[in-house]
Amino acid sequence: MKNLALVLVHVICAFILFSAACSDSGKSNLKGDWRSKDGSNRLRITDKQFTMLEESEVPEDYFVKGDTIFTSFEGSQPYTRFVIQKLDDHNLKLLYPDSVSIDFVK
Repeated sequence: MKNLALVLVHVICAFILFSAACSDSGKSNLKGDWRSKDGSNRLRITDKQFTMLEESEVPEDYFVKGDTIFTSFEGSQPYTRFVIQKLDDHNLKLLYPDSVSIDFVK
């Protein structure tokens, strides 16, 4: 009986840890429609695509590693890198590949 209680406690703890690790409870602040504070640049970031609306409306695939967004058109390399300098619910500050920093708002 004592061993059964110990096994049951371990199974319950493992289930709690597993469910917490596998849940996607956090909403990504990065996804959404962004516009620069001066209105000249617009971004649309979805689950799988990164689109700069002011230049061309061609969506690019992207992935995020650390504080950097890597984009590519249909998987071509080399990747274009955008560094996230600041990100919260309503503000995004990106460092473009040409070292220009742009502030965006939702």
